[in-house]
Amino acid sequence: MITGAIFDLDGTILDSMSIWDKAGELYLGSLGIRAEPDLSKIMYSMSMKEGAEYLKNRYQLDLTSDDIINGINNTIEHFYRFQVTLKDGVLQFLEELRKAGITITLATSSDRRIIEAALKRLKVLNYFDRIFTCTEIGESKEKPAIYLKAAEYMKTDIQSTWVFEDALYAIRTAKNAGFKTAGIFDPSSITDQVMIKRYSDIYIKNLTNITMFLEIAAKTE
Repeated sequence: MITGAIFDLDGTILDSMSIWDKAGELYLGSLGIRAEPDLSKIMYSMSMKEGAEYLKNRYQLDLTSDDIINGINNTIEHFYRFQVTLKDGVLQFLEELRKAGITITLATSSDRRIIEAALKRLKVLNYFDRIFTCTEIGESKEKPAIYLKAAEYMKTDIQSTWVFEDALYAIRTAKNAGFKTAGIFDPSSITDQVMIKRYSDIYIKNLTNITMFLEIAAKTE
């Protein structure tokens, strides 16, 4: 059964993880600073604010966290405005959920400023009743606050609210908080696939088969 849907953005509905893997490194490079090895892995589960504070402290940047967030956003904004694409099946999947009367929200670690332009250009912004960001909530997806806020807004029971995510840490957080979870494949998390499947009530390669999802969801009580 499904009464509400909470979608992650990057790697779930947008084919955008490649830019995020390099965002911190590209930003530091613009300042003439060479990033440490595996910086993308270190920052992977952080919110924008947490990532900015990490860069500020680790690299002793004489900038505020807001300055750093704005700098990172400027680094990747062009990609979102003009290049990023939807992952396979997303538009039809959202359309069918809407037709079924299911409330849809978005929960993302990305900054609102850079994502809304992309969602408008890709003609999917209107499918989401509300967008929640980790920066505005004040917690990363290591904690369930963003999902709980979304469910509260939708007025749906947690047990029948589905969270769609591609990243292990986020799926695990949602699952442990009592949500139903749909794991979505993305190449950026390929090394975590075994554990992602373990924490997913449904694991799907992409969002091309809404009929299959609704049938499985209806049997998942």
